[in-house]
Amino acid sequence: MSDHSVVLFSYGTLRQREVQLSVFGREVSGTPDQLPGYELSMVEISDPEVIAISGATHHPILRATGSAADVVEGTALRLSEDELAAADDYEVDDYRRALVPLASGLHGWVYAADHDGPGA
Repeated sequence: MSDHSVVLFSYGTLRQREVQLSVFGREVSGTPDQLPGYELSMVEISDPEVIAISGATHHPILRATGSAADVVEGTALRLSEDELAAADDYEVDDYRRALVPLASGLHGWVYAADHDGPGA
């Protein structure tokens, strides 16, 4: 599918050129955006394939705070449904995908900590 109508808010490794080429097979441009009500934390990655792609053993992860004062800077990427599925495959089990309102007024998918998990 070549329709790039899906919005994915990225604040971490999916903004890296090397990761995009590996996951999507292309460089993905986007527009700066913000996600209110969340803060960044770090999570240790143990999946060797993800570490090889990103070059890092620790990745940023979003945690919901519910406070409008907490804002995470990122990029709204335009993807196809197939590319979103590829991003799902790339992300490890510590992340869950949720549809969220962005500061720009767009609604986009984001990978964040599981609200039912530790540290939530």
